[in-house]
Amino acid sequence: MNLNKKKAVAAAICVIMLLCAACGQEEQQDGGQIYKIYYVNNDETNTLTREYDSTTTDAEKLLQEMLKQLGQIPDKLEYEAPLANDFNLLGYTLDNGQLILNFDEQYKAMDKMKEILTRAAIVRTVTQIPEISYVSFTVQGEMLSDSSGMAIGTMSADTFIENTGDEINAYEKVNLRLYYANEDGTGLVEENRRNVVYNSNISLEKLVVEQLVKGPMAQGAYPTVNSSTKVVSVSVKDGICYVNFGSDFLSQPYTVSAEVTIYSITNSLVELSNINKVQISVDGETNITFREKFNLSDLFERNLDLLVTPDSGQTSS
Repeated sequence: MNLNKKKAVAAAICVIMLLCAACGQEEQQDGGQIYKIYYVNNDETNTLTREYDSTTTDAEKLLQEMLKQLGQIPDKLEYEAPLANDFNLLGYTLDNGQLILNFDEQYKAMDKMKEILTRAAIVRTVTQIPEISYVSFTVQGEMLSDSSGMAIGTMSADTFIENTGDEINAYEKVNLRLYYANEDGTGLVEENRRNVVYNSNISLEKLVVEQLVKGPMAQGAYPTVNSSTKVVSVSVKDGICYVNFGSDFLSQPYTVSAEVTIYSITNSLVELSNINKVQISVDGETNITFREKFNLSDLFERNLDLLVTPDSGQTSS
């Protein structure tokens, strides 16, 4: 074989190899779908992802694949597999776009932050399947509840808001029932505030108090607490919520009765299932008579006698 023929053969071989490589790449691109599998980082402050390629188109089989991936310890040491913990997934049901995952009692043993991140990782992963829009968690068949005893209910990928930077990305949404003043400040009006987004580092009871200080969003509702008031601390023990305000709480720039302020706070907090009574303090002191009428050393209970119908319609946030 002369030199020219050798060159021609070599060129032909190169062309064939390039064509084969191109065909192989095309088959890989067309043969599967890329998904993200979510994990919890070792610091338990965030979620991480890796790509997963699957050729499965059947929703049930794809779900089983993803659950298997979520239960396998990944090669990267900084990743924690959400389903590779001390709890067990007992089973699941998938019907009309809603997936219900049922866990054993050990699921409740996780600390709050890890549980939220674990839940976020699972939900974000499986809702990539087109046939799954919502996910619910149950423990031994009972709906999973948050730390305040409220049922968490159905979740979607949007339930958990991704955050950048060093802050934790475990955010959730909650529906709140808050009580504000009517126009003349002599009665309470109810505001149903839906899909309030909050950082799950904050307790629900503190969230309620902060929302009250922030003020209403509904028409026909008016503030009951000085917006300059600092929320020093909020805690719950034996069904009693202890709210400690800064000194600005004692100054009232609005035309609101003392009863309306006290029961705006009390009624809003008692809407939470873990709270029956409320005690208010100012800079840690309860030996105070609020506006010459209410002794703050007393415990306050729900009082709906002040509830009135607002003059104008409400809008939910």
